[in-house]
Amino acid sequence: MTDYTAIDFTPLLDAAGPASDGGRDTGEVVTHSYVRDVALPSGGVLALITLDNGHDHTRPNTLGPRTLQELGAALDALAARAGSGEIRAVAVTGKPFIFAAGADLSKVSTLANEENARLMAQYGHFVLGKLGKLGVPSFAFVNGLALGGAMEIALNCDYRTLDSSTAALAFPEVFLGLIPGWGGATIVPNLVGIEKAIEIIVSNPLKNNRMLKPKDALDAGLFDVMFGAASFLERSVRWADGVLNGAITVERPNVPGKMERLTKWPIAIKIARDTLKGRIGTAAKSPYLALDLLAAAKDGDIAAGFAREDEALTSLISGDQFHASIYAFDLVQKRAKRPAGAPPKELAQKVQKVGIIGAGLMASQFALLFARKLRVPVLITDIDQARVDKGLDYIRGEIDKMLEKGRLTPDDANQVRALVQGTTDKSLYADCDWVIEAVFEELGVKQQVFAEIEPIIAETAIIATNTSSLSVENIGAKLAHPERLVGFHFFNPVAVMPLIEVVKVPTTNEATLATAMEVAKRLGKSAVITADRPGFVVNRLLAKVFGEAARALDDGTPVAAVERAYAPIGLPMGPFELIDLVGWKVAAHVQDTMVGAFPDRFYASENLHRAADLEQVVEKDKHGKVVDLSKAAKKALILGTSPVAEEEILRRVQEGLANEIKLMLDEGVVAAAEDIDLCMILGAGWPFQAGGATPYLDRVGASERAFGDKFHHPPIAGTHG
Repeated sequence: MTDYTAIDFTPLLDAAGPASDGGRDTGEVVTHSYVRDVALPSGGVLALITLDNGHDHTRPNTLGPRTLQELGAALDALAARAGSGEIRAVAVTGKPFIFAAGADLSKVSTLANEENARLMAQYGHFVLGKLGKLGVPSFAFVNGLALGGAMEIALNCDYRTLDSSTAALAFPEVFLGLIPGWGGATIVPNLVGIEKAIEIIVSNPLKNNRMLKPKDALDAGLFDVMFGAASFLERSVRWADGVLNGAITVERPNVPGKMERLTKWPIAIKIARDTLKGRIGTAAKSPYLALDLLAAAKDGDIAAGFAREDEALTSLISGDQFHASIYAFDLVQKRAKRPAGAPPKELAQKVQKVGIIGAGLMASQFALLFARKLRVPVLITDIDQARVDKGLDYIRGEIDKMLEKGRLTPDDANQVRALVQGTTDKSLYADCDWVIEAVFEELGVKQQVFAEIEPIIAETAIIATNTSSLSVENIGAKLAHPERLVGFHFFNPVAVMPLIEVVKVPTTNEATLATAMEVAKRLGKSAVITADRPGFVVNRLLAKVFGEAARALDDGTPVAAVERAYAPIGLPMGPFELIDLVGWKVAAHVQDTMVGAFPDRFYASENLHRAADLEQVVEKDKHGKVVDLSKAAKKALILGTSPVAEEEILRRVQEGLANEIKLMLDEGVVAAAEDIDLCMILGAGWPFQAGGATPYLDRVGASERAFGDKFHHPPIAGTHG
């Protein structure tokens, strides 16, 4: 058991530096602990701590060393008051709509040597541990957003109430290369049971940082009771009074019993570990450390659990994957919100009606997204009414599914249905402000549909193409007004993938570009501006990934060995698993495009085309991982007899990516290496703990091997592959 009272935390506070007001200085923006007395209905006083950093709701409360210091001092003073009989209870709440957004990650990342990392872990346990040692009961009145360390403030309290309108509740640590290290990994499984704890602490973060809804958090057992927003604080105080008087008995039915600890617990951990290996490989450290902590927590020894958390958090904060994750997190949270090269948003034109050329699957997904997010009329068209009707049926079916799942209210569902119309009459496009094509990926076809539509629409209407690899400039070569043309490349599935590559051609004017960026934002997407070069960013680099995998297969390397060769990169899928997802025909087309543009640097494989004609190309295990070619593929593909070593395949991929990214930056495809990384994180699932493609290539030496330099000076830390 660690005696936190005997630890000198002065070095941590000295390293944290002075506090900040959130201006130009770089010190911690302190979240203050304001204490006021609240009269309990039955008599006596509840001391209420309100966490507030002095900023409006756009800057949430965060928990750095100075914040913890102030909270600790407030709790010490309240313990003294409790000892003298002045107060009956202590409660913690947050400023309006926000409890706290967890640890101040920017501050944690600057303290990330091993000594400070350990002190940071221990200081959290020391301060939050005071909530259970006040001499009177402690309550958390969680009135809004609560993430990570904020959830652990609540867990360290004796009782917890929750506002039903809370926007987000989660333990996102594993997503960021950490673990819940201020009590979460120990308390949660002992409060809600092992299966639910695995879901909350490991599975949800790895599902694009999935948040808990208030009712789900309540049902899981993380909270004792939930109240509506209108009278949340008053009802929480009354409920606390009832608990203090014995009028309310708090029952926690999800607390695991002896049988769960003996039988279900180890089985659940084993299943979770096997599932993790199947889904994400073994490159990421934090999910497995989190599972280790959850497994050990079955001993029910809270003090021992906290000591285990200290060690785990120390190794992660001072390790390379956390640094890499913070780099990736900053890209997604900051750079994505201020895209490089974007014109002033004031130049954007209003979009009050959208036209979509095509009614196939991609076009139908566009129509649904535009109608849901923009809430403007959307028109789809195709060459005959049967295709239009099929598209409309798909859209209505998807709306019905969202209604059943509670993702749309009945009123919203009716509104979205009414906004989408289908036609074969292109004259109805006359009043569209934004027209996007989603037709077959062939230059002549795209030119033809634009030639038909341009005379009908207004001269100021934006024309967008969703091409994945063709030249946007060539697509618009015959337009009378090429200045209103822009590439607008979605990724599949449209509703899920967060990236849009906005392709600017030499003729694109500022109003068109500004409108495209604003539309992307309103659709809930992150947009990166790229130049009109083959494959743009993601497909150009994926063509490298696909090409080296195809080359190794053609030489006679087993598909399972090729998949293993890529594992150190940490991608969510091996190359053939990814090709099987996007489609062998699509992969062959992208490869042909890139080989046509750069025949000396991209590999053309006839086997990709042979595979595209087969119903099933690969065999997969129960986790969906590729293990072999199908029987049909073994007959159809022409394979060599000189298999390539896994280390050689990995080296080829690394150096090929490094060389191609350097050329892309030299060509001005994007503004900076950070934009390449942002595209690969959002469009190709490049893992957070690898920190983006360019830092990874620097770390493994591929940049220097390929072009004798690095992308980043000084280097960005992160996982080695």
